[in-house]
Amino acid sequence: SAEVVERLLAAGAIVIGKTNLDQFATGLVGTRSPHGAPGCVHNRAYVSGGSSSGSAVAVAEGLVSFALGTDTAGSGRVPAALNGLVGLKPTKGRWSTRGLVPACRSLDCVTVFAAAAADAALVDSVVAGFDPLDPYSRRAPEAVSAIGAHFRFGVPRPAQRQFFGDAESAALFGAAIQRLAAAGGTPVEVDIAPLLEAAKLLYSGPWVAERTAAVEGLLKANPGAIHPVVRAILQSGVGVTG
Repeated sequence: SAEVVERLLAAGAIVIGKTNLDQFATGLVGTRSPHGAPGCVHNRAYVSGGSSSGSAVAVAEGLVSFALGTDTAGSGRVPAALNGLVGLKPTKGRWSTRGLVPACRSLDCVTVFAAAAADAALVDSVVAGFDPLDPYSRRAPEAVSAIGAHFRFGVPRPAQRQFFGDAESAALFGAAIQRLAAAGGTPVEVDIAPLLEAAKLLYSGPWVAERTAAVEGLLKANPGAIHPVVRAILQSGVGVTG
């Protein structure tokens, strides 16, 4: 088992089983699995989110108290949001990734899905810590309070807020800004164009090669075992050399 699982077991956790996910953690919808697609617990007609779809559904259905997932580009937070959970992605290096099958090793984080923030914090208190055998592990600095009574928070420029015609989501986003402002925050518009460009590196840049390298043996020996959409992504990394 991965190091984080070993730490949980040592603390008394009981492993129930492995959960479904987008194959090789490649996707944000939860539908790219050869084992079927878990639906959203609120409405099966909707996607559960990915890539750690099964972990989110298991917690949201009350089957387990918490579940682990992974996060490279939102896989440990998107399913949480779609199923009404807390998805905690720790800072890279806070939790060991030793034993994790990588999707994109330099970015991957192990995450936790829980029904409440306190539960997620409890898991963090058990598994966080330096792992000398993990090259990405880092010693955590002393925790300090980051937000005071008055603070500034960034929001994308209006033209960069893409809701694809979903008026309800747009309204909820606006309401969230108002709630933060009422709590003492001052919204500051931020140009997120550079962040959007960086995000493209995950599926149309050098980080794709990391995904390909992780499963290159299977891709060459038995490509039919890989979901067609996932296979197309992984094959695009073959042409990226050192």
